[in-house]
Amino acid sequence: MTVGASGSAITRGPVRPEPGAGALAADLGPGPGPDQGAGIGPGFGPGFGIDPDDLPDGLVVADETGRVICFNAAAARITAVAAADAVGSSLERALPLEDLEGRRWWALTDPYGGLLTRFGQPERNLLLPGGREVLVSARYVRAHPQGPVRRLVISIRGTEARRRTERSHAELIATVAHELRSPLTSVKGFTATLLAKWERFTDDQKRLMLETVDADANRVTRLIAELLDISRIDSGRLEVRRQPVDIGTAVGRHIQSITASGQSPDRFLVRIQQPLPDLWADPDKIDQILGNLLENAVRHGAGTVTIEVAPAQVKHVDHGHAEHTHADGGAKGTAVTVSDEGPGIPEESMGRVFTRFWRGSKRGGTGLGLYIVKGIVEAHGGTITVGRGPGGGAQFRFILPVGAPAYLK
Repeated sequence: MTVGASGSAITRGPVRPEPGAGALAADLGPGPGPDQGAGIGPGFGPGFGIDPDDLPDGLVVADETGRVICFNAAAARITAVAAADAVGSSLERALPLEDLEGRRWWALTDPYGGLLTRFGQPERNLLLPGGREVLVSARYVRAHPQGPVRRLVISIRGTEARRRTERSHAELIATVAHELRSPLTSVKGFTATLLAKWERFTDDQKRLMLETVDADANRVTRLIAELLDISRIDSGRLEVRRQPVDIGTAVGRHIQSITASGQSPDRFLVRIQQPLPDLWADPDKIDQILGNLLENAVRHGAGTVTIEVAPAQVKHVDHGHAEHTHADGGAKGTAVTVSDEGPGIPEESMGRVFTRFWRGSKRGGTGLGLYIVKGIVEAHGGTITVGRGPGGGAQFRFILPVGAPAYLK
């Protein structure tokens, strides 16, 4: 079926009925000629093999009289109105929408009798009967500019995805506010005390307070750095400045830092399998990965923390980064495995480890570290997995391709 200049239906060939979209499912038409304005849109019809029921969002189309001629399966699912009941009825009856103040939407916007210069309605939150909220946008298809509305095309979406995003943003704000409040309160308290009563404290007391202020300031700095990293990861703007990296030396440096803060050197076991391929990566970000994984193993794990570094074959992955493929069909890379002998991660939590705000059984931290680690690894074109180690604890393994620049290939 296609549409003539006057808006009447013209049959061309047999029309197959569709339960979700009505007769219009057979062909929404490729669009009228130049003198008829834009059609409902190219891409529908038998020539393209696309049915309105294939669309992920609800699609409702009304003709020039306001009668529904298309009501796809997604629209039926979202509105809980059967397509057979909607097709052929008036738009207000098939889709009785109200705004958030309880006003009838179609009477308020008057698409057929309103301003001739309008071409649609932007997406907004509206209510279905029963108070269920949906996202609705509309396009007015006119026979010619400032002509009467020939077709009204409405898109309907559920609000679940947007609600999840809003909840994620709210959680991020709440977490940041909580994490900032504690150190800033400490900084403010100690500095105010020192300024008011400097002469009353001994040098040792002053040093202790200043060290606490310094540690809390570093905590705030780390949180801000994590938030910046998340912003760059989410927007795809995380920059990787590749240089030659000795991953074994980097591991040793982190272990020395941890043992200097009080951990026993006997708690760490390092195995490095030689020879390792030359690794080109961002040294600062590799330090960030290792620091996070080792800190998690020490804080949340128990027993011996084992770090293994070995060459690996990298299977093809697509994170938007090219790999350097060799004749054997794989890509050379370096695998780093960090495992402990603690209680490990419950099986039901394995799939959430690299999401925002995930924390283990022990509280502490922002729950953003592993999310950032995954983003950094993937920015290098690598992969990271979590599982259960030989000692029963958690085991994290990431593999980075060599990442050698083109002039060295």
